[in-house]
Amino acid sequence: MDKEKDGVPISSLREITLLLRLRHPNIVELKEVVVGNHLESIFLVMGYCEQDLASLLENMPTPFSEAQVKCIVLQVLRGLHYLHRNFIIHRDLKVSNLLMTDKGCVKTADFGLARAYGIPVKPMTPKVVTLWYRAPELLLGSCTQTTSIDMWALGCVLAELLAHKPLLPGTSEIHQVDLIVQLLGTPSENIWPGFSELPLASQYSLRKQPYNNLKHKFPWLSEAGLRLLNLLFMYDPKKRATAGDCLESSYFKEKPLRESPRPSDSARRVVG
Repeated sequence: MDKEKDGVPISSLREITLLLRLRHPNIVELKEVVVGNHLESIFLVMGYCEQDLASLLENMPTPFSEAQVKCIVLQVLRGLHYLHRNFIIHRDLKVSNLLMTDKGCVKTADFGLARAYGIPVKPMTPKVVTLWYRAPELLLGSCTQTTSIDMWALGCVLAELLAHKPLLPGTSEIHQVDLIVQLLGTPSENIWPGFSELPLASQYSLRKQPYNNLKHKFPWLSEAGLRLLNLLFMYDPKKRATAGDCLESSYFKEKPLRESPRPSDSARRVVG
């Protein structure tokens, strides 16, 4: 970690403070903080996980099955539910920040952008969350951030695992907004009250696209699966599904039932 003038960077202290508060099987565990001879030499000792999902997706010979995807996403949801109940927004959920042990346990990692929040929610910078996973309200400049930005990112993760490739791989913020509109249709005040008043809304010339194309992207997905994706991809962050809502989704209770994603074990079993 880099030193900032008189001591440890505030961002590093914030991450350490958050991690010390967290204890959940689906959240990476901070074992200890080791300080070297100088303050710029600070090391976080974390619980060991053999791989991250991004590397697995890139290198595994066969993609995760839908049953394995359900198991992975359920574990991510349990971790998010714990974070959100403790008033913490991760703000950078993506496949490379999801770690997996050889036993198939999935843990959310990298809390460098995470923030504790209160009620009312204070303004925060919109320049968070990796572009492909960034919620539309952030792209349009909203400084009001809630747990709903994590849920949009979770929708992107779920879609990526199901499709075996990123859902919205934008190359710029303008391109990212256009990809979202192509997929979900053009937002309006009717479906997203306050949309036109967002700081950057007037700077985008949105294409006229009246249709939601999720069903065309995932023609094989069940009605329950499509319903879950649609709830995660609601334009209005107030209407977006919560982690608690998703944990109760019938998608996870219908066939194919969840199976262990353990890449090192050919024997599959149901996990928790």
